[in-house]
Amino acid sequence: MAESDTMDMKEFQLHENDTGSADVQVALLTRRITQLTDHLKSHAKDHSSRRGLLRMVATRRSLLDYLNKSNTERYKSLLQKLNLRK
Repeated sequence: MAESDTMDMKEFQLHENDTGSADVQVALLTRRITQLTDHLKSHAKDHSSRRGLLRMVATRRSLLDYLNKSNTERYKSLLQKLNLRK
């Protein structure tokens, strides 16, 4: 899991030591959301994980809104790279 996180980070980093930009955070959240969605398909009654998933989705939405306001070009390219609808 840590290796895949670093691969995500390298792809979306703005510079070499970038670990906290909105781009990187959205990419990591998207990966985690996908994993939790798959988990909930087979464990439908896992309500605590569902609550965490909804929180992650809200956090990602907030980060994307911020990115859209501050830098629309980065926002559009990030949506395209992550294959998110909008």
